[in-house]
Amino acid sequence: MSDHFVTSRRISVLMLALALQLPVSARANDAKGIARITEIVTLADSDNQEALRQLEAFKAEQNDKTSKRVKLETLRALSGLYYDAGKVQVSDEMMRELQQLAAEMGDDNALMIADIMRAGEIMESGQPQQALKLLKNLEEKMSARIEPEVRFRLSSALGLAYYQTGNFESAQRYYLDALKKTDDLVFRKMQRRIYALDALAKLYANMKDPEKALATIHEALELSPLARAPKTYASLSMSEGFALSLQGKNDEAMQAYQRTLKIAREASMPLFELLCLANIGDYYLSKHDYKKAEQYSREALQKAEVLSDKASAVVARVNIGLALGGQGKVQQGAEMIELVLKPLIDSDQKVDAEAILGELASMYERNGWYKEALATVRQQQKLSEELFRSDRAKAVAALQEQFHADQRQKKIELLARENDLKDAELNNRRLQQVVMALGGVIALMAGVFVYLLYRRVQRVNQKLVEVNSQLEFHAVRDPLTGLFNRRSFVDLMKKRTQQTETERREARIEYPDGLILMDIDHFKQINDILGHAAGDAVLIEVARRLRETVRESDMVLRWGGEEFLIFTPHAAPDQIAVLVERVLNAIGETQIQAGDRKIQVTVTAGFISLPFAGLDESVCGWEKALQIADMALYLGKANGRNRAYGIAGLKTRSEAMIQVLEQDLAAAIKTGMVEMAEVHGPVRFEATGFAQFEPH
Repeated sequence: MSDHFVTSRRISVLMLALALQLPVSARANDAKGIARITEIVTLADSDNQEALRQLEAFKAEQNDKTSKRVKLETLRALSGLYYDAGKVQVSDEMMRELQQLAAEMGDDNALMIADIMRAGEIMESGQPQQALKLLKNLEEKMSARIEPEVRFRLSSALGLAYYQTGNFESAQRYYLDALKKTDDLVFRKMQRRIYALDALAKLYANMKDPEKALATIHEALELSPLARAPKTYASLSMSEGFALSLQGKNDEAMQAYQRTLKIAREASMPLFELLCLANIGDYYLSKHDYKKAEQYSREALQKAEVLSDKASAVVARVNIGLALGGQGKVQQGAEMIELVLKPLIDSDQKVDAEAILGELASMYERNGWYKEALATVRQQQKLSEELFRSDRAKAVAALQEQFHADQRQKKIELLARENDLKDAELNNRRLQQVVMALGGVIALMAGVFVYLLYRRVQRVNQKLVEVNSQLEFHAVRDPLTGLFNRRSFVDLMKKRTQQTETERREARIEYPDGLILMDIDHFKQINDILGHAAGDAVLIEVARRLRETVRESDMVLRWGGEEFLIFTPHAAPDQIAVLVERVLNAIGETQIQAGDRKIQVTVTAGFISLPFAGLDESVCGWEKALQIADMALYLGKANGRNRAYGIAGLKTRSEAMIQVLEQDLAAAIKTGMVEMAEVHGPVRFEATGFAQFEPH
């Protein structure tokens, strides 16, 4: 399992902890204590253990006469040093003590420091959206009394929160703002510039811009000798390894990881050591050296369990499972991976679970376990569908809320205009009573005024009509591709079901309808390697080619994610096969521009006629027919992709056969129970297509 995101997220939290180990501006009577804390924190850059020992001693010396400001900074620095030492629970205790002290102080800067650290804790628990909400609230309430040190911390934390939620553009804006704010700092100014540059480098790497990431890392290294301190150098080396792996320079990346591992072990930094072990294990997976991958992944798992690091433990277990599968121990590897799947799904971490299912299915397929691969793909498909429905429900709710808000605003505007009109009429009457001679002029002015108001109301009504039209369009269309959506097809099928059997026979004339369900091959790898913008470009282009290939009477839908559906009425079975061949060639023969690369994109499909095999639709309706087509599609996936399987009919017509097809289509084909048509797509002309690509 590729763990770069998990690794990068964890290092970013480490860097936030480093950035927070900085005292705010000291008042005169606190200067000596703050200077001592600054001295210890600087020592921690090169010797975390000694710095921790000195800071613990400094805290033990404090008493009732020690200022709360010094106590606050001591607790904050201790929390960071304990975290770097792998003592996460003790770090959390220091943070809670700090939050309590900040509340007692009632100082704006102290309270904001506590809240920023609480946001970091929330991010570490895997809830970046909640952390972002807290940080944005702090930004809105920030007053002029907030010191430059705290402003720097808030920008750094906001950059990290946006980074973890995938909003890289906003993350870059806040990271650059944090870098700019270092000009206003007094304490450890150069170290914080290095921290800010390292955060930017990690961001550029995740934005698939390794060249810019490496340039930023080199800028940090050349900025000051302070960049060679173990903590900062370890983080910069880890970032360098990530960027080099994105460039395909895996051996150089390995050297960077080994260098970081050596630094982490010598400086007693267990969290960095854990992340290095995980990355090295993933490196050997990409090299198909499964024994070494297992060795390093097991070391990473042992370290993660000692540190109670659940996220890294999940990555380590999945990598161990994949390594075992690569050694032919498929059952043992699958059991290891299954250990983490259920907890992820139960805790609603379905995105991670869906990715792991894809890795597990690929492992089964490489080892020839096609039945298990097909079952796993179906499980992944179900989870993907749930994620798609959830995202779609959120998008529709947001659209509806925006529409209702617009309507409410327009009602307010119309009422305001009506009140203005009434006021104008009253004024007109008063003026007529006072100056009768000017009645004609006033009447004319009132007429013009009413006319202008009428024109404005007309324009408002026209805008309302346009908004309603847009809402109606989006209710039946996919917003990305412009194709019909699943809801529009379900509505069509409902109307079709409501027809009598006689009406359906008359509408069909002599030919049944056809259903073609297709799925883009290796679409997840397109997203992972080239980015989601490239994936969207592929979806849009595939949709365009489908529209140009089918008849005007055919209906093309985006069924969900990378799946598409064609409903072709009154089409003979042999005509459906011809249409399927045209579709496969239209999509696969010409490369698609995806980001800065041109790639060959292919699809796998399953097709069937409706009614199926002359059976009454009360026995095999459109839902069951589509389910059988879906089974045919995934049979095509298991047999090499870039092809289509069509279920043309039954050798033995019976209602019981439908249940057999739904449960095991491959067995039904093998035993000769069904008539099947096979259509092949165009020959792949990319020597290193996505089917052969192994993500890092």
